[in-house]
Amino acid sequence: MTEIRLPEMGLVVLVGVTGSGKSHFARKHFAPTQVVSSDRCRGMVSDDENDQSATGDAFDLLHYIVGKRLRRGLLTVVDATNVQSKARQALLRLAKEHDVLTAAIVLDVPERLAAERNAARPDRDMPAHVIPRQRRELSRGLRTLGREFRRSYVLSGQEEIDAATIVYEKPWNDRRELTGPFDIVGDVHGCRAELEDLLGGLGYEIERDAQGLAVGANHPGGRTAVFVGDLVDRGPDSPGVVRLVKGMVEAGDALCVSGNHEAKLVRALRGRQVRLSHGLAESMEQFGAETEEFRDGALRFMDGLISHYVLDEGRLVVAHAGLKEDYHGRASGRVRSFALYGDTTGETDEYGLPVRYPWARDYRGKAMVVYGHTPVPDAEWINNTICLDTGAVFGGKLTALRYPERELVSVPARQVWYEPTRPLHAASPSAPGGHRESDVLKIDDVLGNQGVETRLMGRVTVREENALAALEVMSRFAVDPRWLVYLPPTMAPAATSPLPGLLEHPAEALAAYRGKGVLRAICEEKHMGSRAVAVVCRDAPVAEARFGVDDGTTGAVYTRTGRSFFRDASATEEVLDRLRSAIGAAGLWDELETGWLVLDCELLPWSAKAMDLIRTQYAATGAAARAALPMASDVLARAHERGLDIGGLRDHIDRRAANAARFRDAYARYCWPVDGLQGVRIAPFQVLAAEGRSLATAREHDWHMDVAARLADADPTGLLQRTESVIVDLASPESEAAVTEWWEKLTASGGEGMVVKPLGPLPEDAKVQPGVKCRGREYLRIIYGPDYTEPENLDRLRGRSLGRKRSLAMREHALGAEALDRLAAGEPLWRVHQAVFAVLALESEPVDPRL
Repeated sequence: MTEIRLPEMGLVVLVGVTGSGKSHFARKHFAPTQVVSSDRCRGMVSDDENDQSATGDAFDLLHYIVGKRLRRGLLTVVDATNVQSKARQALLRLAKEHDVLTAAIVLDVPERLAAERNAARPDRDMPAHVIPRQRRELSRGLRTLGREFRRSYVLSGQEEIDAATIVYEKPWNDRRELTGPFDIVGDVHGCRAELEDLLGGLGYEIERDAQGLAVGANHPGGRTAVFVGDLVDRGPDSPGVVRLVKGMVEAGDALCVSGNHEAKLVRALRGRQVRLSHGLAESMEQFGAETEEFRDGALRFMDGLISHYVLDEGRLVVAHAGLKEDYHGRASGRVRSFALYGDTTGETDEYGLPVRYPWARDYRGKAMVVYGHTPVPDAEWINNTICLDTGAVFGGKLTALRYPERELVSVPARQVWYEPTRPLHAASPSAPGGHRESDVLKIDDVLGNQGVETRLMGRVTVREENALAALEVMSRFAVDPRWLVYLPPTMAPAATSPLPGLLEHPAEALAAYRGKGVLRAICEEKHMGSRAVAVVCRDAPVAEARFGVDDGTTGAVYTRTGRSFFRDASATEEVLDRLRSAIGAAGLWDELETGWLVLDCELLPWSAKAMDLIRTQYAATGAAARAALPMASDVLARAHERGLDIGGLRDHIDRRAANAARFRDAYARYCWPVDGLQGVRIAPFQVLAAEGRSLATAREHDWHMDVAARLADADPTGLLQRTESVIVDLASPESEAAVTEWWEKLTASGGEGMVVKPLGPLPEDAKVQPGVKCRGREYLRIIYGPDYTEPENLDRLRGRSLGRKRSLAMREHALGAEALDRLAAGEPLWRVHQAVFAVLALESEPVDPRL
């Protein structure tokens, strides 16, 4: 029995003459989707698998499919004769282009058997000379097969072919099954004492031999150390570092990737001609003082280090110099070179060192990439990547990243062990004169068909025309983008009520949730104001450390289109000061273990932000109606006195006048004088996010209401206002009657209405609206006009369509939750902005704005 070992991801080429059984072998051992057949491709381009005139087009198609599959990291099996070395070269170029391993499987059957099989196929009329010619070409091609493919197998005779088994091997760099937690350690460069200090600080227990040398370390909590390479050179004890890390790796307490300094030291220890620079001379001297047995073991260890690891189900990649997304999990000389040395522009800087291409600025991958290689004064996130080489050997510090906590731990260097060619600060991404683009949202991130992947709804697409409209708003009018971490979603109204004189009523809102299997809901007072998002930091250092804002501002208060609520920056800071004090008095900083919060609020009065709209649209309409309709009624009264038949026209005009008065009273309730912050009220109703936590969907709405009440109670200035709420049992008619009565009193006294939100647990796979609004009769007069309650108008409005609005509300809610998830996870700001921008773009969709 022949065991054929194949890579889980790579290119497998079947080789054999026509009739050797390649297609049968492929069907037996591989999934149909994994096999790309030249005959099948010939049939697809000509409707005839035997049409030799279509061979060129068929192989163009075959190569195209193979390339697409390899780009996506899929095992791909090519079923073609492939007997000529020249025919295989195009496939090998594709494998090299996509950095995957290759294997060839040769089916070598007797010429007679192949001829008999072809003769038995009624659809194939093959000239007698074809198989002998292919057999000769196969014999010649076998001479180079071993040089062409990483692995090759020759199965001789049908018996050996039938007995063959396939065994798949994971790439050496694929350790996705290891989920951590990890402690990822930056470049050590021979600083053995600092490494012991760092491991001790991380909680590792160091093991020593009889001579007191550190030979291993383990963590009582089961954590695993991961070293980014460059263990050696420049520092005082490279052998000591290798001894310690080697012991940890062999004991299963650590992983380690190769650095460029290990690669060079391996060549030197083997006697190769290398330049003894950049600390290599010191390493050779230090290793020369060790025993031959230790040197041999250290050489085998360093030579066996691989270029990178893919860990935690693909969420984490560790490589010495970093790794762009296309190379994750791949295997080739090009991938190894990038992982060890990075990518250079071909230029040198003022210090004579190579200028490295800033790949991290363009990184858009989902996996976190942790690396070293280029020393920087402080580890700093650039997109979803971080460099941990903080120059310990140059007198800086040795740094580790706790994963998944994203916590940085450092110990200072005991001294300057090696003078750097380039000062540490000159390599910083934020150095003076530098240009950091890691947080910049690029147009390609939101345009096109890729959409935004969300946890709640999968992919949400954004139309290009909508994105272009949002682009102008976001780029010209929005607050500092570092604060723009969330935009509130729209909300759909309850289904239309059939009750006389009403368009919306609690019965429909509650019935909709009950029909979805929801057992409880919370009904929250809906304030008539302007939606506001408040990002509040505990102090300026938190604002700088977490949001990168170093201008002294400690947050932002902005509208649902991203514009600042207050033109005066001092007014914004005063609001933030009051919010900050209330958060502290309520004990939320400590309770949520955070230095910042994002709050969803309503800012009152409506007139504070919408006065121009009120003057030009609502007040103008009300004033015109109040001026014209009484005059019209008076004229009709005099006409009636003169005996003219005016029918019911005067009654109609009088009803319209009464409606106009109600219209004016409706919007006037939400207008009052404001002087600075005097008269302004803020009603928080949801805590959206805190450090490491996305709270909008993680906590039930009653928790949010409780926190909002605590904030209002903790504010002695009167700025913060309560949001009243009632919980309803959807299986209880008495509970529903009580909340309906509450809504009627609320709206009769001038309230806008309420928002109904489900309380968990929610039924699985049920598409439930995150909230529906149920507005009062008089408030809707502002929305639909003074005369909307006239019977003929109500009948028409009851035909309003809610489908688009409901779809929009669901999509925007999913995007908002995604933005908060990404923010809490510490993802780069452009990833947060992807979801924020999409919410703004969806607002351009054609949906009735009155809904």
